[in-house]
Amino acid sequence: MKVMNILHDSVVDGEGLRTVLFFSGCPHRCRGCHNPSSWRIENGIEMCVEEVVAAALNPLTNITLSGGEPFLQAMEVAEVAKRLKREGKNIWAYTGFTLEEIRKSGDIHKLELLSFCDVLVDGQFILSERDLTLKFRGSRNQQIHYLT
Repeated sequence: MKVMNILHDSVVDGEGLRTVLFFSGCPHRCRGCHNPSSWRIENGIEMCVEEVVAAALNPLTNITLSGGEPFLQAMEVAEVAKRLKREGKNIWAYTGFTLEEIRKSGDIHKLELLSFCDVLVDGQFILSERDLTLKFRGSRNQQIHYLT
């Protein structure tokens, strides 16, 4: 899979102290995106599931899946999430898709990835809806779904 970055000790990408996995590739290409270099999947570094899991494991942090768009590489990211879940990690995911779009997609890999998420922050970033007072989201249209 293609990974843009792994950031340790974030406090802005979900509740508590988190390790954030930024995956490459994004079909949404939101105007005003804070990470446009992640749009092109070619900009990432090729990593296998074992490498990502090993780099992400930290006894003090939980996990956030971000991007780019983590659901673009759902098959591989689901395997990462499954292994991190086995380690007792709480998993947040940020996606430009809506929860309803994922559920209705019929894509078994997206649905499997969703099954490992404790929290989903969904919806594309909309610049005209930007609100810097919101916790854990960038625009008012985005929703936080507590799934577990």
